[in-house]
Amino acid sequence: MKRNTLGIPCLALALAGTVALTGCKRGGSEEEAKAATEVAVQVGKVTRVTLHARVDTYGTVEAEPATADKPAASARIASPSAGIAMEASVSEGQQVKKGAVLFRLDTRAADAAVAKAQQTVERTRPAIEKAKQGLKFAELNLDRQQRLVKVEGTSQKLLQDAEAQVAAAKAELGVANAELAAANAEVAAAETQRALLTVAAPFTGTLTRVQVKPGEAVELNTVLAELVDLDRLVVSANVPGAELAAVKTGHKAEILSGDMKAAGSVVFISPEMDTKTGTALVRVSVPAAAGLRPGQFVRLRIVTEERAGKLAVPREAVYTDHDGQSTLSIVEGDVAKQVTVKAGLRDGDLLEVEGGGVSEGTTVVTLGSYALPKETKVRIIGQ
Repeated sequence: MKRNTLGIPCLALALAGTVALTGCKRGGSEEEAKAATEVAVQVGKVTRVTLHARVDTYGTVEAEPATADKPAASARIASPSAGIAMEASVSEGQQVKKGAVLFRLDTRAADAAVAKAQQTVERTRPAIEKAKQGLKFAELNLDRQQRLVKVEGTSQKLLQDAEAQVAAAKAELGVANAELAAANAEVAAAETQRALLTVAAPFTGTLTRVQVKPGEAVELNTVLAELVDLDRLVVSANVPGAELAAVKTGHKAEILSGDMKAAGSVVFISPEMDTKTGTALVRVSVPAAAGLRPGQFVRLRIVTEERAGKLAVPREAVYTDHDGQSTLSIVEGDVAKQVTVKAGLRDGDLLEVEGGGVSEGTTVVTLGSYALPKETKVRIIGQ
């Protein structure tokens, strides 16, 4: 049988090629595996800060209600009687001082009542003078009769008549004085009623609404205007019962609306819960000149706890698994090492942490920390 002398060399060459290819593939996998262990991450620092626990809610700006030592910061100014508005020298948005005249109602009927009462006073005065003169004469006669009795120059009957005349004169003067007092009271009442027709501002504030124009007729208790002291405002919010226990009177609060941020404090917590919503009313003071207006909807952040000097990291640096175990990757050189930590209070973008190896200034992985192995080579791409 004739042998093929080319078979062996060809087979060797084929095997060599296979080995060569296999060797090239294995080398590439090792390089790829090596490259895969280097993870691109962003990092942050462990900082020592003051953290705050907060209750976040929303509320509405309102005028401060009346308290034991202060009247309400808003008022609906009503007409004291039916009549015609003769003057209305104010406009909406106008700031007025306490006592400033806002409206004048028609006073003609009140003027007539005052004049009539004053006439009654004038008619009563002569009767007063006559009664005084009668009393003076009766007292002089009684004095004369008393002196004559001592020298037996008069009778007991004349003395008794003199005494009766004095008593009658005193009674007449008393009636006249009572009539004068009644007339003066009538004058005072008429003048008071007339004064009420000039409506003044009960406190310094801003007119948010004016509802009457000159010449318009008004009824008793018609609302003429609404006045608000914009320096005495509160935010009223409903806080869920689950969070209400942490809220105390005096707690600091942040009031947020767009770019506006103001600081207030809790001034009132309702003792009652709303059975329909499971919330309770909480009021927070608004600082003067904060720029807020009644009816404005704002965000409210009530600070219920303050923890000073706590270690914290960006909240994305901590990974918590389904079992509730929290881990943090600490960067040492180009290696990230995973450590178990105890996560505490969260304050905005910061999270309180405690654990071995965690100290102020330590570099930790933030972006890219999710499911990192326990020890991984990393490449820092940002902080």
